[in-house]
Amino acid sequence: MARLLGALSVFSLAMMVIVLASVRRAHIRVEYSVSWLLASALLLALSFSQFPLNRVETFLGVPDAPAALLMIAGCIFVVVLYRSSLHISNLKDSNIALAQRVAILEYRLESLDEKIKTASAG
Repeated sequence: MARLLGALSVFSLAMMVIVLASVRRAHIRVEYSVSWLLASALLLALSFSQFPLNRVETFLGVPDAPAALLMIAGCIFVVVLYRSSLHISNLKDSNIALAQRVAILEYRLESLDEKIKTASAG
């Protein structure tokens, strides 16, 4: 169990460093990094204390603390990935609406260009 908690601590710290470095280099926006930082901080807190793991283990009825820890970690990352999916879906919808508006503007410009050409020719 101590090895698993140690590995989780190292993983959480590495994830925090990677997210902060990505924010610094502008590879990820700050509002998206917050959920990853919170998830890694929660896992880091769980890796340093045995009491919450024992409480979750008895609450869930899981016979093994490492299994409870992996279940919690999986749930945390599913929530973070779901939030990311919501953001991606919103961006896709905005992108479609923007493409439609650009197409309408292009059509209007082309029709105005044709009107100018016919007015100057005639």
